[in-house]
Amino acid sequence: MNDDYELLVVGSANADLVVGVERRPAPGETVLGSDLAVHPGGKGGNQAVAAARLGARTALLARVGDDAHGTLLLDAQRAAGVDTAGVLVGGAPTGVALITVDPSGDNSIVVSPGANMRLTPEDIRAAGSLLAAARVVSTQLEIPLETVAEVARGLRPGARLVLNPSPPAPLPDEVLAACDPLVVNEHEARFILGDGAGETPREWARGLLALGPRSVVVTLGAEGALTAERGAEPVRVESPRVEAVDTTGAGDAFTAALGWRLGLGEDLATAAAYAARVGSAAVTRKGAQDSYPTAVELSSVAPEVASS
Repeated sequence: MNDDYELLVVGSANADLVVGVERRPAPGETVLGSDLAVHPGGKGGNQAVAAARLGARTALLARVGDDAHGTLLLDAQRAAGVDTAGVLVGGAPTGVALITVDPSGDNSIVVSPGANMRLTPEDIRAAGSLLAAARVVSTQLEIPLETVAEVARGLRPGARLVLNPSPPAPLPDEVLAACDPLVVNEHEARFILGDGAGETPREWARGLLALGPRSVVVTLGAEGALTAERGAEPVRVESPRVEAVDTTGAGDAFTAALGWRLGLGEDLATAAAYAARVGSAAVTRKGAQDSYPTAVELSSVAPEVASS
């Protein structure tokens, strides 16, 4: 821990249990499905793997169960090069997402948060040395909101908090004020802003900045992203055109790459442009963590990244 972490991710780690079905069952009905596929997931776990695969010095602060799913998640993090010293084990079963997918690609998901909801403010305070070693801390809302608030309070001087409020929930003023940036898609922006949100990314960004964040990034899928900072004109960044195969986890890859590049000292628009290329690379392959590119793979998908 002598060397700084370029990115500390505080968040969820889930096992994704996926079954393909011809059609989803009606109430009281049983249908047969494909073989069960189990994948490492969760927004926190996804972000940590995405950053580490790009070459970032990354650590994860999360909680998993003392069970086979917890072992799977820890193994996946370590294989990607993530420092897992901050991953706590026990207290509840590992979080799982139960996913059925029909032939059209539509899915139904039931999430059992499990150990993710046992990641407490006390756990954050006990991990003070991890936060003290992090240039950028990235978090999401698949852990308790009071825990996210403790992360915001525990940042070291000069560190940045990157928050993706997913799934969206009302945010306390102290959390909003710490965000640099708040990273939202259209759904999350409209939820936070409520009635009168407006219809354009510029309106969303302006409304969100008025709530207190130091900066905002509105992700726009294949259209790239819009970055906004106080006292400056918003900047639109483009996304490379690719053939999308699976968008699962692409937003997590974007946010992780954004946080890492900010930790390297890039300005917000430059970091977002890099992150958009990472997100584009991720959608060209199936799965979440399995789809995340290394720096070498990224250069072949989007050569302009190699010199960024």
